[in-house]
Amino acid sequence: MIMVEVGQLLVAAGSPATGLDVLRLSDLRRRLPPALLTRPLLAPCHVLMLFTAGRGRHAIDFVDYGCRPSTLLWGRPGQVHQFGTEPGLDANVLLFTPELLPAPDGPGDPLRGLLRDPFAPVSWLPTGEDEEAIISEFTQLATDRERYAAGEGVPVELLRHQLAVLVVRVAALAGASATRWAGDAVLTRFHRELAASFAVTRRVEDYAERLGVSVRTLTRACLAATGRSAKQVIDARVALEAKRLLACGDDPVAAIGRRLGFGEPTNFGRFFVRETGLTPGEFRSALVTEITARPTSG
Repeated sequence: MIMVEVGQLLVAAGSPATGLDVLRLSDLRRRLPPALLTRPLLAPCHVLMLFTAGRGRHAIDFVDYGCRPSTLLWGRPGQVHQFGTEPGLDANVLLFTPELLPAPDGPGDPLRGLLRDPFAPVSWLPTGEDEEAIISEFTQLATDRERYAAGEGVPVELLRHQLAVLVVRVAALAGASATRWAGDAVLTRFHRELAASFAVTRRVEDYAERLGVSVRTLTRACLAATGRSAKQVIDARVALEAKRLLACGDDPVAAIGRRLGFGEPTNFGRFFVRETGLTPGEFRSALVTEITARPTSG
């Protein structure tokens, strides 16, 4: 497979100066080469999708989400997307780079969790006034983005403000769970350290030492926020990265294992089987089979 960064194909068609683009899923299908429509695509930007017609599915990091009108999905930078191709399925697709949003105010800010927590919610189904408001925000942002591109004097600051309002509305949908996803300081620092070092070490003791906490404290924080131990969180993160590399690239399995810190291919293979139930080769083959079997739009 070919490594494809969906952000390069999509945002580049808009104005790089804004780091923001709004388009329809149907337009996206026309913009992408047909051979790429059903391949896993790695997104370096945020991808916020509000489905408007049809029924189908969209996968984010290999988890399928059922989609129908009003379904809202949020993929974060670095996640892998598989776009649904069911006939009639359509959505408003908003792409934006992380620097467009203001920094969260503090640990209690729900945006902190939604923007940075890899275990944050991905899917919502807004109803009533919430649904109407989000549709209105999407529509206005798309209109003003188009006016900006046409040189009609719409300031970039307005687009950024509208984006911030929309994202805050999404955060409000999470309600009480948003506070949970914001996490505490230990968990936030652990996620940051894990993102930087998961290919170097998978030992809980190493992370606890770097964070200046006990293994028990770190494990307790992980269990409270995710239902998984610190070791399970570490291994899940490594397995996810392995899936991304297997799905979106054509590097040999042994090379992927070395990239993830496994000195021997057999050790990587055993780890991957334990985490996923498949060998790396089986996972890659199954993904190809699934992609081939997916329906395509006419």
